[in-house]
Amino acid sequence: MIEKRSFESLGHADHGWLNARHHFSFADYQDPARMGWGAIRVWNDDEIGAQSGFPPHPHRDMEIVTYVRTGAITHKDSLGNEGRTGAGDVQVMSAGSGVRHAEYNLEGETTTLFQIWIEPARTGGSPSWGAKPFPKDDRSGRFVTLASGFAEDQTGAGGALPIRADARVLAAMVRAGETISHAVGSGRHAYLVPATGAIEIDGVALKARDGAALSGGQTVTITALEDAELVLVDAA
Repeated sequence: MIEKRSFESLGHADHGWLNARHHFSFADYQDPARMGWGAIRVWNDDEIGAQSGFPPHPHRDMEIVTYVRTGAITHKDSLGNEGRTGAGDVQVMSAGSGVRHAEYNLEGETTTLFQIWIEPARTGGSPSWGAKPFPKDDRSGRFVTLASGFAEDQTGAGGALPIRADARVLAAMVRAGETISHAVGSGRHAYLVPATGAIEIDGVALKARDGAALSGGQTVTITALEDAELVLVDAA
């Protein structure tokens, strides 16, 4: 019901400018037991060196969500979009029928982020990009939806960024000793990573950057052993 994936067990690739850990099979890291979790296809834990980054490259038919943990990332794409996303904030790109993009760390320090790929509910369509700040104070002691494929989550000034997937990307800030919960619906798949801090999920201990695959049909209780920053994806 809860499968822990320790940080040490993740796939690893060190390219000098990029130090990456892979929660699921990606590039040269291939593990038949970790090909994805429901519609969640990729969860990379990236450290990108100062004044470096990913040069222009193509994608199609994938929802790509970037959660910046420290530093900032600057996006440029073939649609003419350009923007800088800082720590705690989120950008989303719907690759649709095809787009080229670049992601650069133009800062004077290492940028750390989670790059999450979610399979779209349907293929094709015009590509798009968006970014938005989400103040951490607003998610104190509760999950806040940052990106969602559900219209009811996208309304209002504080609404979630839209994605074209049967999925939600959520985050929470939980102080040591606090408890929050999350219900994983029947037939759904959730994946939770503490960006910082240490937690227990129904007694299963996770430290920062460990992952937990949560099966559908259960409500999990998350207790912070230390102040923790949580990122969770709930998908079909």
